[in-house]
Amino acid sequence: MGVNPIIWLIVTVIDIYVWFVIASVILSWLVTFDIINLRNRFVYMIYDMLFRITEPALVRIRRFTPKMQIDLSPIALIVGLYFIRYSVVWVYVKLAM
Repeated sequence: MGVNPIIWLIVTVIDIYVWFVIASVILSWLVTFDIINLRNRFVYMIYDMLFRITEPALVRIRRFTPKMQIDLSPIALIVGLYFIRYSVVWVYVKLAM
């Protein structure tokens, strides 16, 4: 039995989005610790793109997470995305049987 292309697409999009979240977190750390600066146009473009892609989901999660020194919303988002990913695969496997 082959792989369902819709399931493959959903899993791939979720995996790519997880990598965007990780890249956004790492880039924000690099900017915060002044390792790279946003005066560089290329760095700013990448930072802005990652911010626009990830921030809408992170803002919704930040409403429910406690205010702490460390922002836990990326971790919650990644866990939620993997939950959705494995749920989609589980439902597909259960329906395929």
